[in-house]
Amino acid sequence: MNDIIHVLPDSVANQIAAGEVIQRPASVVKELVENAIDAGAQHIQVIIKDAGRTSIQVIDDGKGMSETDARLAFERHATSKIKNANDLFALHTMGFRGEALASIASVAQMELRTKRREDELGTMIQISGSRIDNQEPISCPDGCNFCVKNLFYNVPARRKFLKSNKAEFSHIEQAFLRIVLVYPNIHFELKHILTLSTRPEETVCYNLPPSTHRERIVNVFGKQINSNLFSVNADSTMVKIYGFVGKPESAKKQNDKEYFFVNNRFIKHPYFHKAVMQAYDRMLQPGFSPDYFLYFEIDPENIDVNIHPTKTEIKFENEPAIWPIVLAAVKEALGRFLAFQTIDFDQENTLDIPAFTHSKELTSTPEVKVDPSYNPFKTGSSAGSSYKRPKDDWSKLYEGFESEKGSGFPKIAEEESLEFSSRISEEEDEDVEVDTTPTIKEFSGSETDRDPCASQYFQFRNKYVLTTVHSGLMFIDQHRAHVRILYDRYVKNFNEKKGFSQKMLFPELVQLMPSEALFMEDIMDDLYYLGFEISNMGNNTFAVNGVPAINTSLNAKDFLLRMIDSVKDQNLDVKGEIGENLALSLSELAAIPYGKAMHKEELESLINDLFACPNHDFTPNNKPIISIIQDADLEKMFK
Repeated sequence: MNDIIHVLPDSVANQIAAGEVIQRPASVVKELVENAIDAGAQHIQVIIKDAGRTSIQVIDDGKGMSETDARLAFERHATSKIKNANDLFALHTMGFRGEALASIASVAQMELRTKRREDELGTMIQISGSRIDNQEPISCPDGCNFCVKNLFYNVPARRKFLKSNKAEFSHIEQAFLRIVLVYPNIHFELKHILTLSTRPEETVCYNLPPSTHRERIVNVFGKQINSNLFSVNADSTMVKIYGFVGKPESAKKQNDKEYFFVNNRFIKHPYFHKAVMQAYDRMLQPGFSPDYFLYFEIDPENIDVNIHPTKTEIKFENEPAIWPIVLAAVKEALGRFLAFQTIDFDQENTLDIPAFTHSKELTSTPEVKVDPSYNPFKTGSSAGSSYKRPKDDWSKLYEGFESEKGSGFPKIAEEESLEFSSRISEEEDEDVEVDTTPTIKEFSGSETDRDPCASQYFQFRNKYVLTTVHSGLMFIDQHRAHVRILYDRYVKNFNEKKGFSQKMLFPELVQLMPSEALFMEDIMDDLYYLGFEISNMGNNTFAVNGVPAINTSLNAKDFLLRMIDSVKDQNLDVKGEIGENLALSLSELAAIPYGKAMHKEELESLINDLFACPNHDFTPNNKPIISIIQDADLEKMFK
């Protein structure tokens, strides 16, 4: 019987490792930038073409590599970070396993240009699919220049499952920000070049010079976040925690500003996230989460960073002991800053008000001089000429009013009143059926047939509308009902390309992230058919000049950010799907909120519009709008 166990070739083993380490272009950016940081670089440039499909280039001014090191760097498990197993528990660097370059080279065409400061010439190596095509000495700047082209060119299945350029660049931006927020002392640049579009263009997405942690956060997310940050600082024998947390009023439902960093490494930690949320107890709306940028410094021996290929998960030796420290640190920051109102000490543009000084002399009341001879209607060349305005006889304006009283409009009203009274008296002699049918339109369906004896409806807890039907008592969710109504209107306007917009008195400027701006440019036409008028102001800034006329109180900025997140997550490419998704997001934000008291006329209009919809039983995302308590169930309650 033949043996069945055999050792895989290095090229196949590298591709298997690449499946764990290199998931998408963002993984390449992460690994190459981390290597540049470990090499002591102070200026790192990242140049992306077509969201990493065409090429990814990372240029740094670090220490560089010799000819031998440059060749060995592409071998599996080749690393300069560790020498024995004990070094795994004393890590102070980003990358250490030595699989990144070998994995990237196995699924892409790669070129490296590197040179040390003490060398006269550098080295160039070209690799395709783990095979070295060329190696020669060249003249190049100090540091390393990695260029990765045609990622997954030899693995078509992996390349086919890459998402759109907008979605992939969003992941690249996310990986980039997770690094730049940790190293504010390093100068980072990120450029994006679109060569597959009709107009090739280069965009400088980020240019972040060396700064402090707070300045780096402001440079990344905009100046508006500066006033929303509270400083956090806690030092103990177990862990040191510092950073910033956001004000409760800046919290959002889908928050992308939640960062934990342990020993300069980004991690995801749901357990510590709960500690932050508990510190905001009773300060946030349900489902909302605050901004936070928390940095942990802990002994490397007390953590294990080698439990996940991407190293975004870390195992702590004593997590329950760190949890109350996180809770107390965030609570102290909130209590320290929320206890005092913000005082503006900027005296540059204030008035110079002299201080009050006591004096023995009593202050006299100021005299007001009045010229009794002054007449604002005086005419004439000389100031002394007298002029008297003729007296108007106001009684002439009412001449004939008393005589015509009772013969004009009041007389007509009186005659109509007498006629109506006589008609009612005549009808009382006959057997006339009075129409008690309510003004609400008749519904379709056996369960939702309107009770002809019901003429009123009520609002329960400012959340549900109650009315009676033939089979019992009907509850209507007012928010979901309005979502259904608005959604049908928006979809109709979108399909017919008839957007009704209400101009804003002052346009609202919305500053977006570079990846969000790419999504916005693609859906601006679709938003126009929903009633938005948006113009691109450049530098990832958009001006909202008009909003849908159905609801002018809509917060345009919140809606646009939420809409971009939903489209980005679902990766929609079909126009119909995008329009329906935008219509649903807009409907949910513009619909009547829970807790709003409504007048009788508003309830009438809401219910009539609801049952005019083709599908009035469910919302667009299949949530029930109507619920009925049957008469039989009501009778059982009183048995």
